[in-house]
Amino acid sequence: MTMAESRQELLAWLNGLLQLNMTKIEQCGTGAALCQVYDSIFLDLPMSRVKFDARTEYAYLENFKILSNTFRKHAIERPIPVPELIKCKMQDNLEFLQWTKKYWDQYYPGGDYDAVARRKGAGGGAAPAMPATGRTSGATAARKPMGGTGAGAQRTNSRQTGGSGASSGVLQQKNAELTETVQGLERERDFYFSKLRDIELLIQQAMDADPTLEEEEGNILKQIQTILYSTEEGFEIPQEAEAGEAAAEEETF
Repeated sequence: MTMAESRQELLAWLNGLLQLNMTKIEQCGTGAALCQVYDSIFLDLPMSRVKFDARTEYAYLENFKILSNTFRKHAIERPIPVPELIKCKMQDNLEFLQWTKKYWDQYYPGGDYDAVARRKGAGGGAAPAMPATGRTSGATAARKPMGGTGAGAQRTNSRQTGGSGASSGVLQQKNAELTETVQGLERERDFYFSKLRDIELLIQQAMDADPTLEEEEGNILKQIQTILYSTEEGFEIPQEAEAGEAAAEEETF
């Protein structure tokens, strides 16, 4: 039985294959590098959609959706432990990367793979981004000068100004991440709502075509319709909204 590669060997292989500068196995938790490993085998992943600069778990999920589609397309039966991988923990990502390397060794078609051209410069040699963690060490914290005036006070004011600029930059970055997350959630909400609406219309058409279905006990369409129209506390449809929808349907039909 062949020994699995070490972290250093896997990082060297990834950086060589993908022309990146990854320093940690945990960076595979963004899904970006993993997507491109499988692109080097199949050459059919939409690499322009892979986010090498992803910094939120929602963005990581977008990358793993691309990878999951590839697994289904090529009938790769290995499950992808997405909830564990996106936490960017070393052990989970190490185990999955070791399996990926074995798969790559078996199915890589050979020849040169131009990683930068395939991702059209995205990532540009930089390692996939990860959210910043940890706190500033006390050893690097600025010390308050003994004097309140003169050069010492000027240096303090300079540091405070720089600190304000850094804080503003962090807030802007956080705001951008939250905006990206909200936009992603809204897209996902609209996607699932449209699916449910399509199901609702199909059931209604079937009911209209055969009114006897309405009285049948245990009818599966009726059960699905009941689930669609059920509500929970805090999610009831206001009466005004129901009246507006009914009026709209009367005008339409």
